[in-house]
Amino acid sequence: MNILVINHYAGSTQHGMEYRHYYLAREWVKLGHNVYIVAASFSHLRNIQPEVKTFIKHELIDGISYLWIKTPKYAGNGARRALNILIFAILLRIFRKKITAVCRPDAIIASSPHPFVIYGASSISRSSKAKLVFEIRDIWPLTLTELSNISSRNPFIKQMKKAEDMAYCVSNDIISLLPRIDPYLAAKGYQNKSIYIPNGIQSSEWKAYSECQLQVASELSKMRAKGKLIIGYTGSHGRANDLFILLEAAALMRNYQVTFALIGSGPEKKKLREKAERIGLDNVLFLDPVPKRYIPDILSLIDILYIGLEGNDIFRYGISPNKLMDYMMSAKPIIQMIQAGNDLVAESGCGVSISVRTPEKIKDAIISLMDMTKAEREAMGFRGRNFVLQYHDYSVLAKKFLQTISDQIN
Repeated sequence: MNILVINHYAGSTQHGMEYRHYYLAREWVKLGHNVYIVAASFSHLRNIQPEVKTFIKHELIDGISYLWIKTPKYAGNGARRALNILIFAILLRIFRKKITAVCRPDAIIASSPHPFVIYGASSISRSSKAKLVFEIRDIWPLTLTELSNISSRNPFIKQMKKAEDMAYCVSNDIISLLPRIDPYLAAKGYQNKSIYIPNGIQSSEWKAYSECQLQVASELSKMRAKGKLIIGYTGSHGRANDLFILLEAAALMRNYQVTFALIGSGPEKKKLREKAERIGLDNVLFLDPVPKRYIPDILSLIDILYIGLEGNDIFRYGISPNKLMDYMMSAKPIIQMIQAGNDLVAESGCGVSISVRTPEKIKDAIISLMDMTKAEREAMGFRGRNFVLQYHDYSVLAKKFLQTISDQIN
């Protein structure tokens, strides 16, 4: 079967995030299918951008055929990012015949970093008579109107809403990363049309730890040598990640043998540092981002892992954070402070879920884990690993996805 994936921001292990379709495609290739991924030449998520001098470039990566569409660079969320989105959507439609000629798809997966991909995807589907599956990653434009308070009367929002409605209407099926999406779709008249396939983990990357020489590992090892229990966070330091409240919890635990390690970068890191200095926190480390291949090594040096998200009603449809998959795979107990429609930490029994958002609740959760024996914490962590291997390994998710595609073709 020839599978065409259209994901504006798709990446690879050579380029950086995002990885979902790279890992799924790699599994499909192993099963004997031909996979093509159409993506923009520039994405803010990637560490390395592909070199694309013409309007479209074909590149083979690990058996996966990438078709890069040339788009302009941008920074932030301003007009140039909107232009990048617009150009990708336009060129996708302009080059639909060339894309169809290259891959001759049997099935098309249109992923929604934004819904405008549906125009090109539906054109390719009609001309090639391929089945069309729409993948909901975030609910657009609801995510913008609820998280960013953008008016529903905004012209861009209206156009996004039009594209969203078309996507649900013309698709043969809907894949959702959000486990509680059904009420939203039912209100639009699309009952029983979605299948939940969350983000996952590539377990083969976790089979052995390498000798990590990063400065981050050295700093964490020093704390462990001092007998400190390390509470760790890895990833983006943005407003949504709820790290300021973690600093407030650290302030409540000055007299405990714990160190808080915040690993990563982001727009709020400078303010977080300034706050830690202002309130005199000597039990917090701010450490540099870690390349993906070293994440298993770094997480192995942390005792308890933290994940949080600022509260918003949009999370009522569920969440599927990649970070949580990494945390669970590391077999470490997790403190989660997220109010959402699903709770993998509670479901798997791999940590403590906090329903009331206060620094005192974080402190209480840490103390409850500290009061456990090391063996009890290890057992909790391994419940998370077993859960993610059973339900979130990409080899498992790829087969479930493939079954959905095959059902549509048959």
